[in-house]
Amino acid sequence: MAKLPSAAEQVLAAHAHFIHTVVAALGDRSRLAALMPQLDAAAEAGWGNLVGALRQVIDGRRDASIRLGLDDEDRILLDAILAGLDDPATLPPLAARPDGSAAAPGLAALIDAAARGDVQALAALASMAEQMMKAGGDMARLGGIMRRLVNGERDRERLGRGMGALGRELLAGVLDELARLRPQ
Repeated sequence: MAKLPSAAEQVLAAHAHFIHTVVAALGDRSRLAALMPQLDAAAEAGWGNLVGALRQVIDGRRDASIRLGLDDEDRILLDAILAGLDDPATLPPLAARPDGSAAAPGLAALIDAAARGDVQALAALASMAEQMMKAGGDMARLGGIMRRLVNGERDRERLGRGMGALGRELLAGVLDELARLRPQ
């Protein structure tokens, strides 16, 4: 079995462009004006705590108190930005993308466990779906069909309606893995 990337690696890959954008703006303050609308949009999309911490960094704060109130994903992003300011070589590669082949088995396992009545798996899926909804695009669509997947729906066309190619690819991987876990 392939080694799955860590959650931190997945977060960094998914948000590499954002991390680079913030670090570039902090390194060249003439870019801050262009960054502000992105931060406003991120706050409106549910990333208010992270944006608040980033605004403190923009104001020059670097102490540990700026991490208060951040969830794990927010802390990963903030730490990557702070590390990138100190050493740009630590920034995640811009070409990095979350590994859908690694995400599909993990999602399928959680969906299968939740369908079997595992309360912890259901809670983890609910939390993931909420984060996916905040991400927008195909991730939001996938997050929006989690309940249907837990309830046993497997129609690729209906579930994938409105998704782009990458979203449909991830959905297909999840459905294939679910079929492997519970052969008919």
